[in-house]
Amino acid sequence: MSGLILYIANKNYSSWSFRPWMAMTGCGIAFEERLVRFDFPAGNPDIRAISPTGQVPVLQHGALKICESLAIIEYVAELFPQAGLWPRDVGQRALARSFSMEMATGFRALRNACPMNMRRKPRSIALPDGVMDNVRRIEAIWTECLNRSGGPFLFGAFSAADAMFAPVVNRFSSFLLTRDDTAARYMQAMSSHPAFIQWQAAALLEPWIVPEDEVPGELPALQP
Repeated sequence: MSGLILYIANKNYSSWSFRPWMAMTGCGIAFEERLVRFDFPAGNPDIRAISPTGQVPVLQHGALKICESLAIIEYVAELFPQAGLWPRDVGQRALARSFSMEMATGFRALRNACPMNMRRKPRSIALPDGVMDNVRRIEAIWTECLNRSGGPFLFGAFSAADAMFAPVVNRFSSFLLTRDDTAARYMQAMSSHPAFIQWQAAALLEPWIVPEDEVPGELPALQP
């Protein structure tokens, strides 16, 4: 064990937890996972004892605590430079970081209208303004990367950039947001990755429902 502890929230909903978990698992980096349930109104009141921001994910390494998905990935990439979290080529590495930052800070219309939900059966909804603009931009990023690298992942081999877009794969599939052939091939590659499969399988076993993370009017008939 590496001495790394990753605090995450419910796997069914927590897209930000999914990103560093997917990056570390997909690149073979050992860590201890600790799940903090977020099925309480307005979150879990105990999270403040773990996270200085009151949010997850949080990576703990000894006395050090690191918040924010992309910052966690960057820290782990420095600890394990041979793990392949970022492309080796300096230009491709810069592009991977650029697109990852765009994912971290942008696409708010998509995130707000189409939350990640691993158990949701695929179906479309009426989309507010801005969502399809986000979808087209993501399709363009994926197409640019895959045309350059040849796939199956954005920069050829699996990397942190793929992990940053992993929740989008669920969103596109769950809400039937794309008919683009290149996007479909990439989504198939991602959803077939062992780390993606492992996360999704655990998410489907969770009994917790968080109404505020469900699409309005679609609350599932599950027993908490």
